[in-house]
Amino acid sequence: MDEQELAEIQRQHWQDTYTVHPGMYGEEPSAPAVRAAEVFRAAGARDVLELGAGHGRDTLFFAAKGFTVQAADFSATGLEQLRRASLARDLEGQVTTAVHDVRAPLPLADASADAVFAHMLLCMALSTKEIHAAVDEVGRVLRPGGTLVYTVRHTGDAHYGTGVAHGDGIFEHGGFAVHFFDRDLVDALADGWDLREIHAFEEGELPRRLWRVTQSLPR
Repeated sequence: MDEQELAEIQRQHWQDTYTVHPGMYGEEPSAPAVRAAEVFRAAGARDVLELGAGHGRDTLFFAAKGFTVQAADFSATGLEQLRRASLARDLEGQVTTAVHDVRAPLPLADASADAVFAHMLLCMALSTKEIHAAVDEVGRVLRPGGTLVYTVRHTGDAHYGTGVAHGDGIFEHGGFAVHFFDRDLVDALADGWDLREIHAFEEGELPRRLWRVTQSLPR
């Protein structure tokens, strides 16, 4: 299976999953989003780009905290659920959505965002080359001094090395393909950035083992 075929299968799998399980992650924000909001606020950020927003539990949290949020995801189904939720909470004026595959360039101008948040987006079925390109795009759209907070499952996770192997550190379980990060990849993605924190934590069943990475552009 080539990269393009795997990407399309994953896109359809997420569409189907959001259709069958609307609001599947609940309404409470993720722990990384709560921490990211503190980091962004301390840095003086006002607008946040969220990549892999899904049905928007973290998007809505950022908006409720006063940030203007641009939410991007490759699932139109998830984003439609987000739009309905933002209307219900009277937050539609602070939230915009865009169907976007992170493999493509971001539809944003250079230096147009204060902060970027991506919870488990970079560890989806992306090749190492695609991950580097995505982080390069984040660096392009962030303003000088802007901050990226992202989370990824890592090679200490129990699912690493098991299930269906797709190569390049990608393994599939239950229809979901994950690219498991090692420390070398984190360090490589921080080249030219200020790597501020790598925080290990656990989430969900198994439990999943992740890193929350915070890095900023030079001013």
